[in-house]
Amino acid sequence: MTHAIMPTYTRLPVSFIRGQGAWLWDKNNVRYLDALSGIAVCNLGHAHPAIHNAIAEQSRLLIHTSNLYEIDLQKKLANQLTQLSGMSNAFFCNSGAEANETAIKLARLYGYSRCIEQPTIIVMDNSFHGRTLATLSATGNPKVHEGFSPLVDGFIHVPFNDIPAIKKIINDNPNIVAIMAEPIQGEGGVNIPAPTYLNDLRQVCDQHKLLLILDEIQTGIARTGRFLAYQHNDILPDICTLAKALGNGVPIGACLATGKAAQLLTAGKHGSTFGGNLLACRAALSVLDTIQQDNLIHAAETKGNKIVDEITKRLGRHPLVYDIRNQGMMIAIELTQPCQTLTQKALDHKILINVTAEKVIRLLPPLVITEEQIILLADTLQALLENTSTL
Repeated sequence: MTHAIMPTYTRLPVSFIRGQGAWLWDKNNVRYLDALSGIAVCNLGHAHPAIHNAIAEQSRLLIHTSNLYEIDLQKKLANQLTQLSGMSNAFFCNSGAEANETAIKLARLYGYSRCIEQPTIIVMDNSFHGRTLATLSATGNPKVHEGFSPLVDGFIHVPFNDIPAIKKIINDNPNIVAIMAEPIQGEGGVNIPAPTYLNDLRQVCDQHKLLLILDEIQTGIARTGRFLAYQHNDILPDICTLAKALGNGVPIGACLATGKAAQLLTAGKHGSTFGGNLLACRAALSVLDTIQQDNLIHAAETKGNKIVDEITKRLGRHPLVYDIRNQGMMIAIELTQPCQTLTQKALDHKILINVTAEKVIRLLPPLVITEEQIILLADTLQALLENTSTL
């Protein structure tokens, strides 16, 4: 049967109709273990009662009024986010790309405030920041750029985890106003930098009066074993972007700012029709409450390490396995050759995984995954690669 959807995705041949925790059921009532969480979105798993109840109750009261009026739930959410993050204020939108667009606009406003007419942001190779024209221009992946030239000016790409390269660019270019990076590159292959990388970025930005922008869209909301990944390094960025897990499936994004970045946006400089509406904010508040009440930040760290331990026991010496790494529940099994076929094979084994950067099995399980499900995941991954020397 034909359909009217633009073919922008290569979809796997399954359609899910319900979920519970880390489980999903398809339209034939076949059960699958979800080790991807909707790409780091459903950190609380599927059909979580707190989220369900919050959405249902709010939908009965009021869903949307627009930002022409006061929104008390938005104020409450901003207060909670700033308390948890150490930042000063928030702008709400609908997605990670929109949050990053906001961050880019803040950097440009900052540049103009310093009389820099061509403000330029240092961004990283193998990064991913979105698919709008500005965010795909910031993204360090040539495949994402193909067919969309001319790209947006104002970005210089450098290798990830390379502080000397950044310093050279700054010394050679007086127009640099900001550095933008993911604490851990998700789409780029779960690339974890040196332990001091974020501290070094902070020091460079302070030295040269630049803004530090950290894209926490995939790493944020407890995924790495801290509420935000930069908290492993005991630093504050000037700007932090969030989305994905903030609404556990309800679309919402946020751009947090502090210090000199917090007062750059004024009335008329930016906006969003749907951004921070009552339904989205109610869902996000329920997410934050649940994460704290259920101690899921600590769980992300301990369960993530448990998953890696179980996988390493089974696959650590497999000839196809090059590396197994994680930060909390951001987990990578890097193979020695391309392995895109494994997503379908995993589906046949009734688990959901993802392959990124061609050779990396990316695991982003719900933070509520159980001990029994962790063992099932590790056993199934072993079965996927068992008696396999080529892919």
